[in-house]
Amino acid sequence: MRLEGKVAIVTGAGSGFGEGIARRFAEEGAKLVVNDIDDPRGERVAAEIDRAHGQGSALYLRADVSRDAAMAALVKGALARFGRIDVMVNNAGTTHQNRPMLDVDEAEFDRVFAVNVKSIYLAARHVVPVMRRQGGGAILNTASTAALRPRAGLVWYSGSKGAVVTLSKAMAQELAADRIRVNALCPVAGDTPLLPSFMGDDTPALRARFLASIPIGRFCSPRDVADAALYLASDEGAFITGVAFEIDGGRCI
Repeated sequence: MRLEGKVAIVTGAGSGFGEGIARRFAEEGAKLVVNDIDDPRGERVAAEIDRAHGQGSALYLRADVSRDAAMAALVKGALARFGRIDVMVNNAGTTHQNRPMLDVDEAEFDRVFAVNVKSIYLAARHVVPVMRRQGGGAILNTASTAALRPRAGLVWYSGSKGAVVTLSKAMAQELAADRIRVNALCPVAGDTPLLPSFMGDDTPALRARFLASIPIGRFCSPRDVADAALYLASDEGAFITGVAFEIDGGRCI
C-alpha cells in the first residue's frame, strides 16, 4: 500500500482524470476527499470508493475551487474528517471551445484562468500552512501537453496550462525547504467530458486527426494519469519535485 495512512484531496474528481486519480489513490490505501461541483458525479465516486475500500474511506465535498471561501471550506472539511492533508491534487479544470482566439469572449477567458490557475493559488493559501505544520506533503497540479506544445484554437487554454507548469516549478523551489514537493501532470487529450471542446467537435475525422499526433496511437486514459500521480505522490517520488511530467504517448517528442 503505497499511500497507506495518507489523506488526499482531489479536485474535479467526479469524472475523467480526477476520478481515476481518486480511485487509484484509494486502491493504495489513501483516504480521499472527492471534490467537484457536480454533486451526483462526486457523490457517486465517493460512495463507490467507500463500498470498495470500507466505510469512511472517502468524503465528497462540493466546492468551486475558483472561490477562496469555497477552497477554505474544502480544506477545513478535509481536516475535520481526517485530521491531516498529505496530498493535494489540483485537478479541476475547464476550457473554452476550440476556435479562433478572438472568438473567445472575456467571460470564458476569465473562467478558464480562474479554474485552471487561480485555484492553485487559493489551494496553496489554505493547504501549504497545513503541510508546513505536518512537516511536508505533496502537491500535484494538472497541466497539459498544451502547455508544452501549444496549438492554434486553444490559445487561452494553452496559456493557462503554461502558467500551471511555471507555477509548479516556482512553488517547488520555494517550498522545498518545507519538505513540500510540487509537480505538474501533463496529460495528452483523453476520452473525458472535455474532449469535444478540445477538438471543437466530436467526429470520427477529428478523433483520427488527434490520434495521429500521438505516436503510441491512443488517447490518454484516467488510469495513465492516475499511475503517474501515484508515483509522484508516494514515497517512491520522494526526490522528484518541480517536474512537468509528460503522460502523452510520445506527443511532446
